[in-house]
Amino acid sequence: MSENTNDQKPLLSDIEVVRRIFTHIDNATTDLGKQSWQEPTDNYRSKERLESELKILQSRSIVFCPSSAIAKIGDYIARDVASVPLIVVRGLDGVARAFRNACRHRGVQLANGHGCTRALVCPYHGWAYSLDGSLRNIPHEQGFPDVDKATRGLVEVACFESNGLIFINQNPRADIEQDIACIPNLIPDNTRLLNSSSQIVNANWKLYLESSLEGYHIRQTHKSTFFPVQYDNLTVVEAFGQNSRVAFPYQSIEGLRGKEQADMSVDGRLTYVYHLFPNVVISTFPGCMQVNVLEPIDESTTRQHTYLVSGICESETVLLNGVTEGQNFAAKGAIEDLEIVLSAQQGLASKANEYLEFGLFESAIVRLHTHLAKEFERVSKAKEQM
Repeated sequence: MSENTNDQKPLLSDIEVVRRIFTHIDNATTDLGKQSWQEPTDNYRSKERLESELKILQSRSIVFCPSSAIAKIGDYIARDVASVPLIVVRGLDGVARAFRNACRHRGVQLANGHGCTRALVCPYHGWAYSLDGSLRNIPHEQGFPDVDKATRGLVEVACFESNGLIFINQNPRADIEQDIACIPNLIPDNTRLLNSSSQIVNANWKLYLESSLEGYHIRQTHKSTFFPVQYDNLTVVEAFGQNSRVAFPYQSIEGLRGKEQADMSVDGRLTYVYHLFPNVVISTFPGCMQVNVLEPIDESTTRQHTYLVSGICESETVLLNGVTEGQNFAAKGAIEDLEIVLSAQQGLASKANEYLEFGLFESAIVRLHTHLAKEFERVSKAKEQM
């Protein structure tokens, strides 16, 4: 679904982004959106609203994890997606598949977290499933004369691997490939997982997401971290489908003035933040990329799953040390963002604002709320037709 036909234009090349950034630097300007937005604060506090948002997440093709997070046969990740327990596992044939994480005997979850296994075995009674989801073994099978193993495999949901990412859709008939056709090749094939983590954020998922999508706060929030090396309120914002890409330039980008296109690399000169609607943010950093998946738990709690991937080999210790140093620096800025988000969450309780205001500098956030509104309308119509 697209806001307008301009959403289907290809993303700018790196050199085109750099040229636009130089124009903004020289003219003290930034990209501006076409409209502002007022989002009712009730939409951040309402249990009913969150239930509707979860239904949207359950009905869409969304990123589950980067491909490198389950690189080997038998690798799996088991976690909730929009409050539904799922497990994604790489099969013997190398194909990634997704299943509802429940044994077909008594519904117990087969696994939690991540790991590597030859079979998915229920911890309750030992029913065992092959990596393709088929029911392989029932202990004391004679006690279940009416169970046809051929029809009692794990319940599969749609899964598709593309662009270095694994996408899932809880509708087993979904055409994920078509749904993600506008998403560019984000993660190169040679990347590997450096680390992964998960944390609870005591704030609404949208408040947390919004902090990633604008540069209007750089000077005020990041006085001693990002602001000395970046620019305040200078971004290039692009749309692709329902998604956005925001370029945050570093002041070191000035080193590219006068460079020939063949000599131009933006690695270490800017950060691209890709917002894959609705709940995923992929950011580029020097030598690595970070994939953040935001899972709403309730209206004021979010679980963030973070995956750091890189194309740097294990033997390239100097480069890897540089990645670690850069990530430690970025983590300081992330803590500052988190403090602001938690403050905004507390501010909702003051009931001072009927709505939150998003201006022309915050067009990626406006796109988030514009498309959420369209998705609510779609889900509502589908419910009426049932």
